[in-house]
Amino acid sequence: MSAAARAWRRGLGAALACAAIALPCARLVDSGFVPEPATAPSTATPKQAAAADAFVGERVCASCHARQAATWRGSHHQLAMQPATARSVLGRFDGAQLHEAGVTSTLFEHAGRFVARTDGPDGALHDYPIAWTFGVAPLQQYLVPFPGGRLQALAVAWDSRPARAGGQRWFHLHAGEHIGAGDPLHWTGASANWNFMCADCHSTNVRKAYDAARGSYATRYEEVSVSCEACHGPGSRHAADPTRPLPQPLDERRGVAWTRDPLTHEPRRSRPRATVREIELCARCHARRAILHEDFAHGQRLDDDYRVALLDDDLYWPDGQVKAEVYEYGSFVQSRMFAEGVTCSDCHEPHRPELRASGDNLCLSCHAEATYFTSRHHFHRAGSPGARCVACHMPATTFMTVDARRDHSLRVPRPDLSQTLGVPNPCNGCHADRSAAWAARTVARWYGHTPAGRQRFGEALAAARRGAPDAVRRLVALVADRGQPAIARASAIERLAPRLSPATLPSVQSGLDDANALVRRAAVAALAPLDPALRAPLVAPSLEDPVRAVRIEAALALAGVPPSSLSPSQAAALAGATDEFVAAQALAADRPEAHQTLAHWHLRAGRFDRAESELERALAIDPAFVPAAVNLADLYRTLERDRDGEAVLRAALGHARDNPALRHALGLVLVREQRLPEALAQLAAAARLGPENPRFGYVYGVALYGAGRTREALAALAAVIARHPYDRDSLAALAAFARDRGDTRAAERWADRLAALDPR
Repeated sequence: MSAAARAWRRGLGAALACAAIALPCARLVDSGFVPEPATAPSTATPKQAAAADAFVGERVCASCHARQAATWRGSHHQLAMQPATARSVLGRFDGAQLHEAGVTSTLFEHAGRFVARTDGPDGALHDYPIAWTFGVAPLQQYLVPFPGGRLQALAVAWDSRPARAGGQRWFHLHAGEHIGAGDPLHWTGASANWNFMCADCHSTNVRKAYDAARGSYATRYEEVSVSCEACHGPGSRHAADPTRPLPQPLDERRGVAWTRDPLTHEPRRSRPRATVREIELCARCHARRAILHEDFAHGQRLDDDYRVALLDDDLYWPDGQVKAEVYEYGSFVQSRMFAEGVTCSDCHEPHRPELRASGDNLCLSCHAEATYFTSRHHFHRAGSPGARCVACHMPATTFMTVDARRDHSLRVPRPDLSQTLGVPNPCNGCHADRSAAWAARTVARWYGHTPAGRQRFGEALAAARRGAPDAVRRLVALVADRGQPAIARASAIERLAPRLSPATLPSVQSGLDDANALVRRAAVAALAPLDPALRAPLVAPSLEDPVRAVRIEAALALAGVPPSSLSPSQAAALAGATDEFVAAQALAADRPEAHQTLAHWHLRAGRFDRAESELERALAIDPAFVPAAVNLADLYRTLERDRDGEAVLRAALGHARDNPALRHALGLVLVREQRLPEALAQLAAAARLGPENPRFGYVYGVALYGAGRTREALAALAAVIARHPYDRDSLAALAAFARDRGDTRAAERWADRLAALDPR
């Protein structure tokens, strides 16, 4: 499975699609569902608009703001979602066929409707009418109505790029992969569901309206596209009285100019940026995040409404470069530009999200041409691709097959980190035939040293991932370095959670009072494993944090803490924060992740029956959701119901046969049931399928040793160390097993390596 597909399974933005062919039309599979506006678009004049905070619609806004409305029309925002008509549909529904993974999809027109004949939830071919288009460039996707108020995004999309760029064709979003019916990544599955995955960012003021009891949606919105009030807030008061400001004041650039320092010639803002309102408004959709509630109030902090992802290993490279589809916010807040006060609209025209200037002219509007637009800076031939600013400082990663998106961390190229950390670099992105060592030497020769840039946290996060002996020291130093991006410092605290000790606790605790909500949230979560007597006094003050995401994290961290540990005011704050936590999960009740989180909360409070119910619900929504299956089996272990755990894991393996975590968990169940040959087969499969997780190989090696297969056990553990040289469990096992065999020299060698990692 591709990285994009794995990311989609974890709940990224949905990948949507479709295809066409003119053949005799079979019966249309059509639920008849069409999402309607929450309220009909207003036709009132500004004077007739109500005085309450209500949405009035683009037509009312345009009656006064004609220039802005004209700019917005035809933009990607205005065309984010449209009814499928001859004017809006870009793909050629002329009988085209696309063959992928044994399925032939056909796209054609019938009785004035656009139709896709493709594999449905039962794996058979059906004809599906297209109700909506989704996006316009560089690809257009198509939505199909399903029963229960669902809209599903086809996996066949139209490449709307020019033909000279390889476009004007149908393509499959999962080309080269076999994703069949029943898989969450299949276009009829949960990960291609518009109601959860897409609607919030492609329409204005969306209300998902999921009915958990019925498993159905009644999703509504104010306007089908991203309209004026999506950004500026409900406009009724302003329409009734234009002297009243809009709910979202986007005025951070008003009266601001960028000039060049007369001594350094570097850009500087005429006055410091005092807020991040505009950036956080854009981040509502241009960030990797989970929504916490739908009662969004324009102007409040991003973390009041969303839980923003940190620099997770599966989303970002250790140095913060984009790995998975994370959009722009998590990258931009790493940048020096963000730190110096740049906002989104400094570079992007807000009403028609395009660059304010073309090519390098945009960069040169602030950066001195004599300094940067010269071979003395970029060391490439003038006019060549390598001489472009974005080639080095904003390399692109392609998602959804054709969508190249630039990394907004605007970093200095570091091919030296490619050597030490295995991260990509833009030099070898172009010079693929040369090594990272060549690129690093070349850069050092150009500048007389290795440029470091602003982002200097890669070594710390990489050390944590490897379990390197200096990981704790590096992480603690990163947390304390206020010159590094807050998202990186929060990520360092997150990685200190499994390394809590008297030496690291002060570092984590310092994050509780940090000015940045991401850091505070990470600190609260990192303290959750502490004993309740230590945890309660540290975490309880965060129940009254001004930001919802932090309060929710505190409620989860304090689950199971005795009420006597809290003051009356703290107990009341815990009740309020718990309500916010439960409401956030209820909003996502159509996703297995929400039920998994609720189960975790119930487990911490000792409510085993409630935890079991939530995990069962998660698996009912997605039988292939591995975390729920593994955790339910582990709960059954606690309840001495291993046979039930085995049944759960085997059922999940029917949907995710090659998942190493399922194989590992099943192997442990079989060990406890003393079915060792079967257990060894499952543990061996886990180690083979998941070599990136040292735990799988370690447990397999220990099981082999317990079965008397000492030579194989030592080989299995040595293989783990070859891939994970800092895995302490495997080193300890190798030392002990070698000692037991009487191989003192080998035992001392392994023990010395372990002692070097952990002198304790």
